[in-house]
Amino acid sequence: MIQVEQLTKKFGPVLAVDNVNFTIARGEIIGLLGLNGAGKTTTMRILTTYLPATSGTAKVAGFDVRTQSMQVRQNVGYLPENVPLYPEMRVDEYLTYRAKLKGVQRKGRPERIEYCLDRCRIRQVRRRLVGTLSKGYRQRVGLADAMIHDPPILILDEPTVGLDPVQIRETLALIKELGEKRTILLSTHILSEIEAVCQRVIIIHRGRVSSDRPLRELASLDEILVEVHGPTEQVKNVLQTTDGVEEVSALGQEGGVASFEIRTKGGKDLREAIAQRISRNGWGIRQIDARRRTVEEHFLDLVAPDEATTDK
Repeated sequence: MIQVEQLTKKFGPVLAVDNVNFTIARGEIIGLLGLNGAGKTTTMRILTTYLPATSGTAKVAGFDVRTQSMQVRQNVGYLPENVPLYPEMRVDEYLTYRAKLKGVQRKGRPERIEYCLDRCRIRQVRRRLVGTLSKGYRQRVGLADAMIHDPPILILDEPTVGLDPVQIRETLALIKELGEKRTILLSTHILSEIEAVCQRVIIIHRGRVSSDRPLRELASLDEILVEVHGPTEQVKNVLQTTDGVEEVSALGQEGGVASFEIRTKGGKDLREAIAQRISRNGWGIRQIDARRRTVEEHFLDLVAPDEATTDK
């Protein structure tokens, strides 16, 4: 549904997006991560035809964003981080106006507006002026606007900004539900939201795609922590020669207990095999535990070293 090839965007001497490539299939919910200024919002604006690319190509729903912008807009619902609303209009008036602009048929328009009011939890403020709403409610009006023409693709930039915890939970549940029948590209700084709804994560750093992996891979087993009553060097040697073990790091010894951190090949869970080898040597196991890395840890591994170097 979305194809991006060598997409580049320059603002004068500033290279905001640098040869970005990725593909999003129908029905995927993709998380787009990156630090402020990484190029996420610029990429989204190009995909929604708000900005032209300097070079490269992007197709959305099979239409070229450069030469077929109207067809792209008909197939995309876009929620920008700062939602541009008309403060002097009432909520239902605004959604009616936007539905007309987006070509929603007159016969089905009232039903579609009612659906969006319900799903975005804004029915109770439908007769209020947009300018009197809190940031959270304005954000949800923007989401209703993005959904109003029932597009097959949703591009959402920070959709939960300004929402309270209950509203965030409801919005994420809605995004997950919408993703059953739609393609969704979601940008957020709250990594737990990515873990809650996304199937794949694309990380953009300094304008380039630095990682594009399924969420299940990011949440795979990262290391095994072991505490053994035994001599450090001998235990380490046994651990290193266990099939499937990639690397063993000794963390120290205290009171006759040696601690180790073990990385396995392909993220395999080797706790049973490790326990059996330790037991055969007559050593006691005080602890053996698997640790899985979070999306945040993978993200920081990719961007933090570079940022630290830059700060110096």
